[in-house]
Amino acid sequence: MLTGLTVVVLLGLLVVWKTFIVVPMREAYVKERLGKFAGVLRPGFHFLIPFVDRIAYRQEMREQVIDIPPQSCVTRDNIQVEVDGIVYLKVMDPEKASYGIENYRKASVNMAQTTMRAEIGKLVLDKTFSERDAVNENIVREIDKASDPWGIKVMRYEIRNITPSARVVETLEKEMEAERQKRAKITQATGEKEARINLSVGERQEAVNLSEGERQRRINEAGGRAKEITSVAEATAWGVERVAAAIRRPGGQLAVKTRIVQQFVQQLGAVLQTSRISVVPAELARLRGFFEGVGRIAANPNPNPNPEDR
Repeated sequence: MLTGLTVVVLLGLLVVWKTFIVVPMREAYVKERLGKFAGVLRPGFHFLIPFVDRIAYRQEMREQVIDIPPQSCVTRDNIQVEVDGIVYLKVMDPEKASYGIENYRKASVNMAQTTMRAEIGKLVLDKTFSERDAVNENIVREIDKASDPWGIKVMRYEIRNITPSARVVETLEKEMEAERQKRAKITQATGEKEARINLSVGERQEAVNLSEGERQRRINEAGGRAKEITSVAEATAWGVERVAAAIRRPGGQLAVKTRIVQQFVQQLGAVLQTSRISVVPAELARLRGFFEGVGRIAANPNPNPNPEDR
């Protein structure tokens, strides 16, 4: 009796278990009825027909992260590198994800590896490091087109590591060292060039300054000489004016003539004393005394009378 009751209770629990089902928020269940697709159960409470309906697949509806294992790739310049990455995908259609492909996760990994090899093969080694974003976009686009019948959506792809072989790394280090030395030499040459340019500019400026100073000195000297000449000319003109004014006075002309005769006689006497050849009679030199007396008489025409004559 107790055994039969236990069996009935167990059968009842089994029927309840097969009849009611609760779908979690993060999942979607694919229901089959008698082996045929009968719909997708979204999160919530659902009723199943016992022994007729069953849950065939449980699909994760959240975004999934799949690690792409490292694989060997050959760049366009025939350099072997190992590349690994991460792909982010999401199930958009549980029915296609269940019946469109056997294992969409494995298929996505294989598709990512194949596409990654193809994209790396289009680039030289230097470009693989600088154009990661473009490679990621191309891989996402290619995987997304291939995975559309699978009911999944590739959200993004990220290359994690690009690792050349040890020999390639050593070669790259040598190239980088050579490039650094080249840049150092270029920088040094540029500095020396700028130093020579600055030196030449300084020398040119110095020459310009010296020439400007010399020009200004000559201008100043010329100005000084001009002022000197002007002063001498003005003094000479002033003296000539005074002489002319003296000549216009009474007895001035006689004094001028007497002065001229006196200078003539002095010069003539000096010439006769130093010359070995007589040009004029020597007696003419004695005329100096005569003209001196005449000059004194002209200078003092009214001498004081002798007191005895008074």
